[in-house]
Amino acid sequence: MAAPLCCLRTVVHGCHRHVLKNSCFISPPSPIMNRSWVAVRLFATESAVVKKFIKEKKTSKEPVIRRLTKEQLEEKRKETDRPKPFGLTAWKPSDDVYVARYYPKPIHEPETAIEMLKKFQRLDFTNPAQAVYVKLTLDMKLEKKKKVDPFVGYLHLPFPFIKEPNKVLVFTEEAEEAEIARNGGAAFVGGIELIPQILNDELQADFYIATPDIIAKLNILKNKLRKKFPKTKRGSVGNDVANMIKLFESCYEYMVEEECLVQTKIATLDMPVEHIAANLDALVKDVCKHKPLSFGPFVEKAVLRSATSEALYIDCQKFFPQVVENIDEE
Repeated sequence: MAAPLCCLRTVVHGCHRHVLKNSCFISPPSPIMNRSWVAVRLFATESAVVKKFIKEKKTSKEPVIRRLTKEQLEEKRKETDRPKPFGLTAWKPSDDVYVARYYPKPIHEPETAIEMLKKFQRLDFTNPAQAVYVKLTLDMKLEKKKKVDPFVGYLHLPFPFIKEPNKVLVFTEEAEEAEIARNGGAAFVGGIELIPQILNDELQADFYIATPDIIAKLNILKNKLRKKFPKTKRGSVGNDVANMIKLFESCYEYMVEEECLVQTKIATLDMPVEHIAANLDALVKDVCKHKPLSFGPFVEKAVLRSATSEALYIDCQKFFPQVVENIDEE
């Protein structure tokens, strides 16, 4: 009964106050009007243990890892003593038709992977002379915090798939060097008078080489040529014009992209399996020259694919250069 009476008294007091306001008379404030009838819920205060935990969590500098990184996930999936791979269904599928993301990706021998690419081409009725690509993931780490600098490599494949020689353009101002370049097989030879023709796309070449005395006058071509611009690190700037032309006329260029990836074309699918494997062997060996063997294998992962097929993981350890140990015979 107490609650209804309080509500009735509040209503009556409000009506009475409204009538007196219209008659220019306001009654003194009543404590009943200041009373709040909204329900209030009281919570217990945090314990000392909870306060201490929250304080330590805020002051700690260690990052909170909620998800595993790709490297940690790969390391966990390499543990073969587990009944099944971490986060996957089983080590091997029990049927020939399965969802690929639930099982570890199979690793094939290079020759087996090439045969599979040829089979994919026949089943899909695609171009038999399509390109074959390889993607190498490199371990660029050295001692402490040092890393291998991204590099550009030039390789003479044992079975070249490019029939026509590369077009080489030579920048030089010396008449003797220009004559040597023309006799050596250069497609274009000249000085700064070639700059307007290159900017207007009237002259195009596969490789651009230059002598040291003219390289400073070619800065206007940096944005146009970009990666093809002559540089000393790439071996495209020097005085030995004849040997540079021989190198670039028949070589194949590859480079490290995204700090640790080498993605390049190595053959065409209509070539024999032995020729494709030999080109892959030459590429892996040439890449491994850029890191000392004492730091372990340079190539962490290799993926082989054609222009229209899926990617296949391959085991290229047999292509790695071996450390030769000299044993003194007593």
